[in-house]
Amino acid sequence: MSYLPPIVSAATTLMIILLLLRFKSHFINDIPNERSLHDVPTPRTGGMAFMLGIAGGWSFIAQLLPWWLLLPLLGLFTMSLIDDLRGLSAGIRLIGHFIAALLVSYGIGVPWMWLFPALLFFVWMTNLYNFMDGSDGLAGGMALFGFGAYGIAALMSGNDLIAMMTMSIASATMVFLVFNFHPARIFMGDAGSIPLGFLAACFGVWGWLQLCWPAWFPFLVFSPFVVDATVTMLIRLRKGERITQPHRSHYYQRLVRNGWGHRKLALIAYLLMFVSGISALWGMRQEVDTQAGIVMISIAAYLGMLLMADSYCKKIEGMQKNVG
Repeated sequence: MSYLPPIVSAATTLMIILLLLRFKSHFINDIPNERSLHDVPTPRTGGMAFMLGIAGGWSFIAQLLPWWLLLPLLGLFTMSLIDDLRGLSAGIRLIGHFIAALLVSYGIGVPWMWLFPALLFFVWMTNLYNFMDGSDGLAGGMALFGFGAYGIAALMSGNDLIAMMTMSIASATMVFLVFNFHPARIFMGDAGSIPLGFLAACFGVWGWLQLCWPAWFPFLVFSPFVVDATVTMLIRLRKGERITQPHRSHYYQRLVRNGWGHRKLALIAYLLMFVSGISALWGMRQEVDTQAGIVMISIAAYLGMLLMADSYCKKIEGMQKNVG
């Protein structure tokens, strides 16, 4: 197994980003609107850069790459890039996500009785990553810590293929993060966030089936995104809101708008991502009872953090309303 892929992915991503920034006036810009957390038009071609960087790294192990991962990944990347360029309806995007999920489920060999839950998992992870890509450095940081944890766990389990593939994603997004940290010079766009969410789900299931980690491992590793996106969706459903309608009610969005700012949010999120990854890596080698305890403690901790964040935001929003 070659250990060049992560290095090549990082170097390729760096070169492409520098070129994109040099000629940024000729590429897609993210124009601020009423839902945005940024104030100036910013190129959103970073996803194209690190996806091409990942492809460059993976080319060194091309003969080992499974078709059921590459084919839907290419389709999602192409569709998302078109969405960044021209815009696509939610229905078309969702159909594409389900087709990609079907291909992966077939390739991995998901039993028919588990097909529907598997499809929902792949599609939800694909979309939630996109939902969480709204603050400088947040989605890039989650990719660095999340796929980095996948890579370390795969190495610990002796699966060099999954290790090199996920380490390539981590190294490419690490380079992107240098340019995406506040104040961001480039965004990843849908061409970056949609494939990353899809890959997080694919490697999570694949690594589990390959006995690299237990079933709960991917959920804990990516829990900072999974918890925020899922709880926010449930709250909106309870309120009778249309979940397909754009909004700014994610916890990270509320915290940024209520005084934390992009930099503080990202740094605290990185600490949470690091702790989640370390806990998952330590726990995967422990007894079943200890693993269950880690999961329960994590759930309790997130419940406490969500309550604290909600209380803080309501307090600030109430003060702003009184002043207004």
